[in-house]
Amino acid sequence: MFAGEYLCKVDEKGRFIAPSPIREQIESEGRAVVFLKGPEESILIYSSKEWDKVLERTKATLDEEQSRLFMHFVVSEAGISEIDKTGRILIPGRLRKLVPLDEDQEIILVGLYHRMEMWNPSSWRRYIARSEERYDQNMSKILNLL
Repeated sequence: MFAGEYLCKVDEKGRFIAPSPIREQIESEGRAVVFLKGPEESILIYSSKEWDKVLERTKATLDEEQSRLFMHFVVSEAGISEIDKTGRILIPGRLRKLVPLDEDQEIILVGLYHRMEMWNPSSWRRYIARSEERYDQNMSKILNLL
């Protein structure tokens, strides 16, 4: 399970060092990760094992037309990278442009159970600020789950 929030530096080649809890999780499920365009200005990241589960669910759930659309608009846009020996992960170039980097060249990784989201830190803070009212409105239900 992916959980937590991690600030990571991106080098000039578009690589970041996976924080150890993230790295351990990915390595336990294979060394590869799959990147997809996410909501707003984010990128979704799945371990290869979780991505295989997504593909199996779509095969079992979608009809032929929906499956074609999924393949054309989601799978065709996916990028795959492997963790290198030093723990770095390369963000695929075409997807890297979706998360605009500030001058400090940092990203935020946010763990979301079976996947992660990657954000520009400023965009993430704006998203959280915009979502805070909805969170407050749903807080009692959320706390009952804890």
